[in-house]
Amino acid sequence: MATTANDHTLSLHSGHGPKGGPGAGATNVNDGERVMSAIGGGLLALYGARQRGVTGALLALTGAALVKRGVTGHCEVYGALGMNTAEASGGGLLEKKHGRAAVLDASKAIKVERSVTVAVPAAELYRFWRNFENLPRIMNHLESVTVLDDKRSHWEAKAPAGQSVEWDAEIIREEPNRLIGWRSVNEATVPNAGSVHFHESPDGRGTTVRVVLEYQPPGGRLGQLVAKLFGEEPEMQVREDLRRFKSMMETGEVPNSRSASGSAVRNALQPQEARL
Repeated sequence: MATTANDHTLSLHSGHGPKGGPGAGATNVNDGERVMSAIGGGLLALYGARQRGVTGALLALTGAALVKRGVTGHCEVYGALGMNTAEASGGGLLEKKHGRAAVLDASKAIKVERSVTVAVPAAELYRFWRNFENLPRIMNHLESVTVLDDKRSHWEAKAPAGQSVEWDAEIIREEPNRLIGWRSVNEATVPNAGSVHFHESPDGRGTTVRVVLEYQPPGGRLGQLVAKLFGEEPEMQVREDLRRFKSMMETGEVPNSRSASGSAVRNALQPQEARL
């Protein structure tokens, strides 16, 4: 895949200090990306300001957010995913071991973030998710996920007209029972990254599961298929996936989809199956 001036390699941050730290406001966007965000955001804000109604206001706000991203060098999405483009050289060892991180063009990437509260302990939810081979049971667009080793996996997603989209991914950040972060590697057709967070719910009656995804649909005919795959409302699709996840973990059944008995769910949670 050719890399252009607008492409940015996402790398796992391994340093310390204010530049790449995980704290709020830490710089995690490289210089080239900051310039593009500032210029593109300024143009978008100007265009939105000239429009009328809600659409113009939303465009202006989006442009302002991009300008802020360029000026501050901080991206909330990258922060949530534990990624850093400001220190791309830090991924050298990771690239040698697992392959080069797939390139995400920040100006074209789509971000999705949704959450749900599940009446199940975080450890059980984490154990289910940690084995990515379980995910096709709750995500309708996934055909299969094959675990390759303790960090890497191969994903295949369904697309219209009998097409499919495949990519390899690696785990780049992990906190047992709290967080799993992953990203696509090598020349992925659909560069993407994601993370899932597990926290005790405010009322103490369950676990709040928050999913953050970012992906870049390709261009051309395949891009059209991917657009159909993810739908016009990607947040709605993720919301439905989380609804199925909640139902499966709480009742053992998946609504309006493939179902599984309670024993099947318990089997999926056994440590020997949590290979990833």
